[in-house]
Amino acid sequence: MRIIELYEIKSLLTGLDLIPAIEQGFAAYSAGRTNVPPVGELQLEKGEVHIKYGAIDSQPFYVIKIASGFYGNAELGLPTGDGCMLVFRQETGLLECILLDEGHLTDERTALAGAIAAKHLAPSNVSRIGIVGTGVQARAQLSHLASVIDCRDVLVWGRSQQKVDAYVDHFASDPHSKFRIETTLDTTDIQRQCNLIVTTTPATRPLLSIAHLQPGTHITAVGSDTPEKQELESAILAEADVVVADSISQCKLRGEIAQALRRGDVQSNDVLELGNIISGAVSGRTSDEQTTVADLTGVAVQDIQIASAVVTAATNRLPG
Repeated sequence: MRIIELYEIKSLLTGLDLIPAIEQGFAAYSAGRTNVPPVGELQLEKGEVHIKYGAIDSQPFYVIKIASGFYGNAELGLPTGDGCMLVFRQETGLLECILLDEGHLTDERTALAGAIAAKHLAPSNVSRIGIVGTGVQARAQLSHLASVIDCRDVLVWGRSQQKVDAYVDHFASDPHSKFRIETTLDTTDIQRQCNLIVTTTPATRPLLSIAHLQPGTHITAVGSDTPEKQELESAILAEADVVVADSISQCKLRGEIAQALRRGDVQSNDVLELGNIISGAVSGRTSDEQTTVADLTGVAVQDIQIASAVVTAATNRLPG
């Protein structure tokens, strides 16, 4: 059994093309070729802990992932997320590896899912990218969009000028970044100017409303991953031409779709599943005039695929 720490995990991720692997995971999930139980969850006084686990048929590993979010940690100078992944052999049940990723793999696989959603659902001509939020996930989402979207004009929203300035500084310090980033403290600017929007906050009240949304926009909502969180006014989903869940069963209980279902603004049989769009079993966006929403609450197949890729890369790197 091997223990791999964060510094090595980051090194192993370099050069890996993970989008195809995670697409395959979503497709297997929607085709019923996985064993993914419901999410385990702890709601604590100052944070939340998610436990996601599962297996994909005919793959060597099953994975148990623990990830936390303690959003008050920023005021203490501590990271808001932490976690680890346990990788076991499906054939024997023996523990193959512990990935002490400190939540990094969760951040990466979530951002990769956002890129996948944009790849399959964004309009063909993205005029401007809107990012709602300024944290780790807001940065990771934009970074991974670069691999699937040509647009480099970005408008980012944050709750303070200090936060949006720090966001801009992060990308300005990267010599490989080609993004041209402007900032706003008004989310209506995002809706009026951007036709690809990614929301990344732990908000419990909507930040985006139907009143200011451009027709033809695609929204990827990744922040709302519990029953209480909500970033989008439910009317946005009601008016959207295409509503997509990473997991329909999971999104009935948590996220934007769950909020809209409780209000009667959408019906579960109107929701498509991302894996079926990836596989071609159903159509997603069919014209640039359509408004589309992807609700990503995080599915264990993402953890399985990224953890398996890291363990395989580590094994291949061993001498001899």
